Amino acid sequence: MSAEPARAYFGIGEVLAQLRAEFPDVSVSKIRFLETEGLIQPARSPSGYRKFAMADVERLRYILTAQRDRYLPLRVIKDQLDADGQGHRPRRAGGSTLPTGTVARPTAPLTRRDLLEVTGLDETRLAELEDFGLVRRNGRHYGPDALAAARAIVALDDHGVQARHLRVLRASAERETALIEQVVAPILRQRTPGARDRAGRTAREIAAITLQLHAALIEAALADAGFGDPGPGQPDG
Repeated sequence: MSAEPARAYFGIGEVLAQLRAEFPDVSVSKIRFLETEGLIQPARSPSGYRKFAMADVERLRYILTAQRDRYLPLRVIKDQLDADGQGHRPRRAGGSTLPTGTVARPTAPLTRRDLLEVTGLDETRLAELEDFGLVRRNGRHYGPDALAAARAIVALDDHGVQARHLRVLRASAERETALIEQVVAPILRQRTPGARDRAGRTAREIAAITLQLHAALIEAALADAGFGDPGPGQPDG
């Protein structure tokens, strides 16, 4: 007895059934909206019903994950998808497609409007953060680092931490960067093929270790101040 052939297409209800375990809020209207915005283009049956291939389902999963986990605007998601020659999933450097459900670090630059939309900041607040050097743009656009900084600052807002309080963090980051530049300077002076790449890798490795040390020192300082984690069986406040 031969095996049942794999389904070539799915109806919109079947697509919802596949996605709802991971995305409970997905709906028919949401999928139709994404089609209207040009992010998906399912085929149509002669009678006009949508026919979703597995590639369409994977594309939907990527879009929904990028919205949920990265808070990316649809325009940015569409740019990432359109950048892929086959139009299914973004590619890593080297050409391999990302696994289903994986979200790449956004590489498409964000406009000011995008950044405001993604983070929930208003114009006045963003201008303040730029004045303090906490969020920086490259030309007229913002990169992943600016987005990460803005999100962290928004989270700190909930604890009453203001931009003026964060200048000490910016100064600390600048001093640590100067230290890293000093360490990798001999590599750059070699002027051999690949020296700049080696210096970049070394700088990022040192930065990662520095962040670990920074976290450990803060934990120790909090413990000295009486704010350490309670031990087993101890009350947490």
